[in-house]
Amino acid sequence: MTARHDAIEDLLRTEAPQVLGALVRRFGHFDIAEEAAQDALFAASQQWRQDGLPEHPRSWLIRIAYRRMIDTLRAESADRRRQEQYVASEPNAPFSPPPDHDDSLNLLLLCCHPALSSASRVALTLRAVGGLTTAEIAHAYGVTEQTMAVRISRAKQQIRKSGARFEFTADDDFPGRLFAVMRVLYLIFNEGYTVTTGAELSRTDLTGEAIRLARLLRTLVPDDPEPAGLLALMLLIDSRRATRTTANGDLIPLAEQDRTRWDQEAIQEGSDLIRTAWSQGNVGTYRLQAAIAAVHASAAVAEETDWEQIAALYLALEQVEPSGLVMLARVVAVAHAFGPARANALLEELDRDHGLLQQPLTRHRAHAIRAHLREAEGAVAAAREDFLAAADMTKNEPESRYLSRKADGE
Repeated sequence: MTARHDAIEDLLRTEAPQVLGALVRRFGHFDIAEEAAQDALFAASQQWRQDGLPEHPRSWLIRIAYRRMIDTLRAESADRRRQEQYVASEPNAPFSPPPDHDDSLNLLLLCCHPALSSASRVALTLRAVGGLTTAEIAHAYGVTEQTMAVRISRAKQQIRKSGARFEFTADDDFPGRLFAVMRVLYLIFNEGYTVTTGAELSRTDLTGEAIRLARLLRTLVPDDPEPAGLLALMLLIDSRRATRTTANGDLIPLAEQDRTRWDQEAIQEGSDLIRTAWSQGNVGTYRLQAAIAAVHASAAVAEETDWEQIAALYLALEQVEPSGLVMLARVVAVAHAFGPARANALLEELDRDHGLLQQPLTRHRAHAIRAHLREAEGAVAAAREDFLAAADMTKNEPESRYLSRKADGE
């Protein structure tokens, strides 16, 4: 029975963006459509568990959601009168798009409206396109369900007020939307791969959803190499998933992972993607990161990793995206390629210029890296201080346990 229920929930999550997309395409009113779609999904969850799946699940969902939408529009005040008249003029109009029609990409573009903040884009994408519940999204970002509900509600209202359309044309700043979509998917994947807060190191529902949407995005722009690079990056990083923690949930560093258990199919697909996309125009941030991941994946054992090439790639990436996290990643690569003394000098220089040891987004990782560098140079006491500081700064429990063990000399 549990397996059947799980299968139904998986199906509903897959169909959620299609139902919402069908309503938005027909009526507009993103926020009202989202509520109607959720009502239909809830009704299906209850009824299908008892009666089994209908012959055409998507048509069933859309029909129920369509009725909910009509009821809501008819109950709205005078500013909804136009929609009410439209609905009343076609009370029996059929509303079942072709079963293979997929609205996920249009929804994704809509959720990445320029009026929204980056955090709102991510939350709305996970809710509307990924089918995650508000509680699940709140858990992923370490906030209360009420806080996340308010964030999502405001995002929907902003889209509604902006008059955003569901169908996009050349006048809709498509390149800007595409850039925003890639950034949102990148953030979703990163949050899933190493969660900000919680007892687990990662969340496969988030990484899996990011990969699914990245595949869809690539079908929309098959000739653009950056979406291909983004998908390649996700596949290559995700290939290590099974080896990142012990059976007890403790973190296993990259150098200590059993590479024979890395997902070779994902590595092959990701490597093929970046190999093809690499030479197509100016290389952007996602292709550079995918190339770095491909170098890691090509080493059968950690000792065979070409760290000099990785350090060079991070230097190139820093020119494209001069973020603190990229700078810190270059420090790690320099340590492996040229030794801890040179890396420590680089870290000190970057910290003077950018405050990496103080900035909220980088301080945890910066202290952890400095701890490893100090340990390698034999400064055990100073390393211990940094390990403890880094452990105290992170809210990810497996990371915190790992850093605490390092502080104790394990």
